[in-house]
Amino acid sequence: MILTIVTSNTNKAKEVAEFFGGFLKVTHVPLEIPEIRSDDVEVISRQKAQFAYDHLLTPLIVDDTSFSIDALNGFPGPYAAYVLHSIGNTGILKLMKDVENRNAHFTTAIAFADDHGIRHFSGTIHGRIITVPRGSGGFGYDPIFEVDGRTLAELKFEEKSKISHRALALTAFREWFMKEYRPLKSDTNG
Repeated sequence: MILTIVTSNTNKAKEVAEFFGGFLKVTHVPLEIPEIRSDDVEVISRQKAQFAYDHLLTPLIVDDTSFSIDALNGFPGPYAAYVLHSIGNTGILKLMKDVENRNAHFTTAIAFADDHGIRHFSGTIHGRIITVPRGSGGFGYDPIFEVDGRTLAELKFEEKSKISHRALALTAFREWFMKEYRPLKSDTNG
């Protein structure tokens, strides 16, 4: 079976494809999806999955991620991509200057859509915002988000794919898929 990941973020698509390795063949479709405003990434991912499935009519996954900083009352939350694009890690670090509570967390909600409907799988990772970016791997907020003494950008892909918010959500999806998924004939893609 071929699983389609729908995202305009090529880094996410690559991460998902590498995560599944030989388990599933993953194809990437960079479909632009209108995104509703909500504080709940599960609601956002459901809407994105429905839109993508209505257009592509193939089994697919989408995700939405929230990056929540405790001292900023959960900001940027589900608007993480917009904030990264507009002020970047430098802007986040400026907002956090002289802030003692540097706790933060990522939550990813993956929505899988097919002829049976939509299912959700989520993963959360807790860490803290550091004061100076570190590491050359990963993408997005990875250089400023530290877990157990290392930023996500300092981890090798194999390490990150065991602990990251997206990896936890993908693991939950993979476990469900292997145990319970029964495609309809139109879902098999050859």
